[in-house]
Amino acid sequence: MAGKKKFEIWTVVALALLASFILFLVYPLGTVLKESVIMPDGSVSLEQFAKFFSKSYYVNTIFNSVKVTLSVTCVSLLLGIPIAYFYSFYKIKFSKTIFVLSILCCMSAPFIGAYSWIMLLGRGGVITQFLEGVVGLKVGSIYGFKGILLVQSLKFFPLVFIYMNGAFKNIDNTLMEASANMGCVGLRRLKDIVLALSMPTILAAALMVFMQAFADFGTPMLLGEGYQTFPVLIYNQYLGETTNNYNFAAALAVIAIIVTAIVFFFQKWATNRFKFSMSALHPVEKKEAKGIKGFFMHLYCYVLVAIAFMPQLYIIYLSFRNCKGAIFHPGYSLVNYQQALKKLLWRSIKNTTMMGILSLTIIIVIAVLIAYLVVRRANTLNNTIDTIAMLPYIMPGAVIGLALLMAFGKKPFALTGTFAIMVIALVIRRLPYTSRSATATLMHISLSIEEAAISLGASKLKTFITITVPMMANGILSGAILSWVAIVTELSSGIILYNNKSITLTMSTYVAITRGNYGLAAAFAAILTVVTTISLLIYLAVSKSEDVNL
Repeated sequence: MAGKKKFEIWTVVALALLASFILFLVYPLGTVLKESVIMPDGSVSLEQFAKFFSKSYYVNTIFNSVKVTLSVTCVSLLLGIPIAYFYSFYKIKFSKTIFVLSILCCMSAPFIGAYSWIMLLGRGGVITQFLEGVVGLKVGSIYGFKGILLVQSLKFFPLVFIYMNGAFKNIDNTLMEASANMGCVGLRRLKDIVLALSMPTILAAALMVFMQAFADFGTPMLLGEGYQTFPVLIYNQYLGETTNNYNFAAALAVIAIIVTAIVFFFQKWATNRFKFSMSALHPVEKKEAKGIKGFFMHLYCYVLVAIAFMPQLYIIYLSFRNCKGAIFHPGYSLVNYQQALKKLLWRSIKNTTMMGILSLTIIIVIAVLIAYLVVRRANTLNNTIDTIAMLPYIMPGAVIGLALLMAFGKKPFALTGTFAIMVIALVIRRLPYTSRSATATLMHISLSIEEAAISLGASKLKTFITITVPMMANGILSGAILSWVAIVTELSSGIILYNNKSITLTMSTYVAITRGNYGLAAAFAAILTVVTTISLLIYLAVSKSEDVNL
């Protein structure tokens, strides 16, 4: 009877998780699908989809998003793979600093980089004025496709760097030595050995960059001007100042899901073609970066990371400049922070902190339960839960925000603008990070350890809590830091769901930018950057690691 009861506990856990996902994810997505085909008069029609494909203006937003996203992915790979290679195979001076700054680059809110680059390379930007006034060189516009490509590539190449660093660590040094003995060295070895062995990770990094870039709302909203992307179109159709077509917005959300799902399954197919296991019994020994080759390696790493990190430093600098509206004046003061105090600063910090802690706690609990169910109690029910939990990974945040707003924006729920709906959105959006990390960690923990504890008289539940969970700590922590930073910098779903009572630092920053209050925006952005930096440093200190495992 005891064994049966313990089995039923996990069955109840699985059913409770399934019910939660059905209510907070499947039901909202079903509502979006319903709104896309059921017209206001109650008739069923594909009119909204026909409307989209009948006008080149709408169709072009898909092509714009795919074009800029594929370009960002390719540029991010071209930038990220070399720096990861130099970092992993050579002794680069100040390598830890390079790694930490790279992580900070990719963990900041994307639109903050866009705002900073407007201040630097916009029509009245500092660099623009210097080059045109002193050098006589016109740099062109930061707006449109080129601007989005620049900002997103500098934002996302560190993701490739982090991914590839982990992959390169798994390459056995004996393979490198064997290839050298056979005359395969230099670029040929990089192409035929190193990159070939790392292909599954390259594809995983490409998918991560693609999904992040495709879902990015803030950057194209600020820099797009005439170059409109799909997430911006969804936002404008639902909450735009001139037009509001909820049925059309729902149809756009369905199309977005289909596009990202196609990319996701293509990546899965490609990854399976390169599927193999690899373990570094003899890790690669880093070489000295000497001579002219070493000089250019150091130069590449330093310059690339400096350019990528420059926007964040410039934002902090601007936060101390005197400013009135969109105009910065000579002199320095705390006037922007004083303004922030009057403009919901404490509420924004309080909401960001409380939402972040509550969301992360829920995420960790659910992720651990899902990992245990999938790895230790694999069956159809548990695999279904795992699959549903991963759906938000391939969905733009605007789609999640729109789905929750349609499902819970009216009676009997009426959660629009509440603390609760913001937390629900954050948990749904950021669960996959911790869930994947926890699952991967548990897969490497031998079942014999748990069996030994049970044989000594511990119950399965007690073994899970006191033995299994602590052994999963590193994987949980690694995923949790990614979830946390993504939570505190979330914009694309929150911008649809928030109001003044539930506003966060990210939303306050974005609102200040869109209203042309640049000094206030700089103050909010600087505080958000500090919060992100402190979070990362705490993680590195607690984990005693210089890496973040994705």
